[in-house]
Amino acid sequence: MCVDDRDPSLAGLVPALIDRLPVLLDEVRLALEEDWPDYARFLAANSAEVGVAADAALNRLVTLVTTSGADGGVEGELFEEIGRIQWRQGSDLTTLLSAYQMGARVFWRHVSAVAVEQRVEPRTVAALAEAVFLFVDKLSSSSARGYVLEQSEAAVTRERLREELVGLLLSDRADQAAVQAAAERAEWPLPDEMAVVLVEPDSPASHQALARLDPSNIVFSRPPLLGAIVPNPSRRNLRRLATVLRGTRAVVGVAVPADRLPASLHIAETAARLQRSGVLVDDPVFTADHLDAIIVHRDAGLLDALRARVLGPLATSSPASRERLSETLLAWLRHMGDRRAIAAELHVHPQTVRYRLAKLHELFGEDLDSPSTRAQLVLALAWGPPQPVRPAAGAMPPGTVGQPPRTDITAPRR
Repeated sequence: MCVDDRDPSLAGLVPALIDRLPVLLDEVRLALEEDWPDYARFLAANSAEVGVAADAALNRLVTLVTTSGADGGVEGELFEEIGRIQWRQGSDLTTLLSAYQMGARVFWRHVSAVAVEQRVEPRTVAALAEAVFLFVDKLSSSSARGYVLEQSEAAVTRERLREELVGLLLSDRADQAAVQAAAERAEWPLPDEMAVVLVEPDSPASHQALARLDPSNIVFSRPPLLGAIVPNPSRRNLRRLATVLRGTRAVVGVAVPADRLPASLHIAETAARLQRSGVLVDDPVFTADHLDAIIVHRDAGLLDALRARVLGPLATSSPASRERLSETLLAWLRHMGDRRAIAAELHVHPQTVRYRLAKLHELFGEDLDSPSTRAQLVLALAWGPPQPVRPAAGAMPPGTVGQPPRTDITAPRR
């Protein structure tokens, strides 16, 4: 609805309202005090500036009545900035919009009272009512737009700063002062300890799991790595993390101080490789529970050389015999020679154990009684399915080269 701008009944409206501005603004301030005290204090502290803005708003109101469609003008820019300030101060947008509505009601009471005093025509009063609330809607939209824009820009900035922080944390070239400064810029309190989480980068389930992590975690994508940095991974946090990550074949690194995070990442990458190869089968894998297996398998070449060296005596046996002797040897090492315990684990008769142990002593000779040889045999047999072992030159008696024992034995529980 619009009214021709030559409508004489509007002529005295704006001057009369301007005369009432001090009373009007004081009433708005009093109405704000109970539920919105911050806004009430703002009005009191900035009464002169608010009065100038209110004067402009009154003239804008008449423009809306006479043109039906004018935009928010300079006031729109002002209220957009108010929305931005609202976000920067961490205040809720709905609180601001509710305050606008309350102010609009107080404002309309004064406008309608002056309109009656000035004998404004009824159709113009109706247009005024529509204009008042349209104007408030425009200002509310401006503030909402400013709030959302500031929120979006802040999110982009925060993500960029957190990416920079991740780069420093995972680099072994950053000093503590640089990391601390980057954490402050990213608004991420630097924890005493943190852990790296790695997930399968091509799995939709991985992306969904990362999206469900608590905002205190920093999600990162540094191809080929996809994962998160978890602050202060307490036992309770790890239980919650296991629930979120289950089914994603994730790996959780050991908890370390910030300057040791690159080492934790390296351990997690090794664990991820062992998970893919079937050595580690947990889902997710917590590397702190498998440090022994990770240490043994961190260099496949060294492990193969060790196996070729210490398991060489078994190469003279047939594949089936080699499998039985290997599982017996591992059980013997685990149970420190207790034949009854070995028989119970292998589900065989103790006499069978006696026979196999005699064969093992025949193959290995006095080396089987050496503590260092036993330690090497544990390393060669106890962690994950052994890889094919070829005789090391000069390290074992001549014989056929077959497949190693097909054991699915993982590291003993501790």
